[in-house]
Amino acid sequence: MLLERGIDVSYETVRRWMVKFGPGIARNLRRRQAHPGDIWHLDEVRVEISGRVLWLWRAVDQDGMVLDELLQSRRDKRAAKRLLKSLIKRYGIPRRIVTDKLRSYGAAKRDVAPGLKHRSHKGLNNRAENSHLPFRKRERCMQGSRSPGGSQRYVSCHSDVRNRFSVPARRVTSVKVL
Repeated sequence: MLLERGIDVSYETVRRWMVKFGPGIARNLRRRQAHPGDIWHLDEVRVEISGRVLWLWRAVDQDGMVLDELLQSRRDKRAAKRLLKSLIKRYGIPRRIVTDKLRSYGAAKRDVAPGLKHRSHKGLNNRAENSHLPFRKRERCMQGSRSPGGSQRYVSCHSDVRNRFSVPARRVTSVKVL
């Protein structure tokens, strides 16, 4: 559209727009988002940024909507506790959390919310595992990230936009044809 009007836009211009306007757009989308479900799936994935190994911690509700993402340097109790605290502060206490077999989740849950139900099972956490796929696909296209801060900014904006515009099939109502 811009090219039709004689405006030549490079990829660098689009990147700068994303850095400048992305957080505001994501904040507005997050504000308009429906209240999340009461079952949360938590997971972490290994991300390599400029040769450094970092962990992307992600929380997804039972409908597949991404609740929060944190990029952290460790995969321990403190990192899991930080994710749980930020989630509970924003959304309140859920009915149940579902995680993989990483024991840091249980230790963090005992400190943050001892009465919270916790299911730790390899096969039950597929919803969180599958939520990493769009990020991985985009990461391949971008050929990785250059800095942890830029990656955190991108991940938070990407998730909020994806929550809004990529609605899971089970949440779309069918159209009745007369």
